[in-house]
Amino acid sequence: MGITIPNPPPTKPDPDPEEVELSGKQMSFLEHLEELRVRLLHSIYSIFITTGVCFWYHKVIYAYMAKPLTDTLSALHLPAKLVYTNPVDPFNLYIKLSIMGGIFLASPYILFQLWLFVSPGLYRNEKKYIWPFVMLTSGLFMSGGFFAYKLALPKVFRFLLEFANQFQPMVTVNEYWDLAISLVVSVGVVFELPVVILLLSIFGIVTPKFLLKNFRYAVLLTAVIALGIVPSNDMASIFVVWIPLVGLYFLSIGLSWLVYLRKKRKSKNAEA
Repeated sequence: MGITIPNPPPTKPDPDPEEVELSGKQMSFLEHLEELRVRLLHSIYSIFITTGVCFWYHKVIYAYMAKPLTDTLSALHLPAKLVYTNPVDPFNLYIKLSIMGGIFLASPYILFQLWLFVSPGLYRNEKKYIWPFVMLTSGLFMSGGFFAYKLALPKVFRFLLEFANQFQPMVTVNEYWDLAISLVVSVGVVFELPVVILLLSIFGIVTPKFLLKNFRYAVLLTAVIALGIVPSNDMASIFVVWIPLVGLYFLSIGLSWLVYLRKKRKSKNAEA
């Protein structure tokens, strides 16, 4: 009786260059945890360093960040200095300001660490977008914070002070900075909307057609977000935050459309 020996599976001595280009790195669960720990530590170290730098210049940062309120108080012929009720309040304020400034300064490096964490699961041709990703995300975050500082805060403070013109304002440092920091950081985070939609478009979760079809719901949602961010019922202040959010949504549609066109072109090239 003859014995049939099955042929060994065919091998590729020379793998397809495209397959090599598209091969991502496989990592175990423990390796993912270790990678996450390393990236978090690097991010924390960067925040410590930038916070220390900002604390060295805390008086300069305070004068710059207090300008929206002090200018508004001066315009309304009110005392322009903030008050405190606890001797440690000014020191705590400088610490908060330094941490906030440190996060803003370290944001490009933190986003770079985020990219390094997710990059092992990406194809090689996707890893070339690291610098556009870092620049876009950090740029939008800083732009949102600057927008809140330059336009939103003065409008909000003027409305609140004029609304309470029957009273003598004594604004404490803690109350002011809790409001200012929360508004600046919140608007900075919301300005990341184009990045979120861009990533959803890359992964095929949303399309330009879907975004255009549902733009009315997006306009309503951005209005709700603006209402949640702005701590007053002043319509001018709400519009100052809401209109840029709507503009960012339509910018996101444009980015999604570019992703769609690129995918369509690659599909045609693959079929040819």
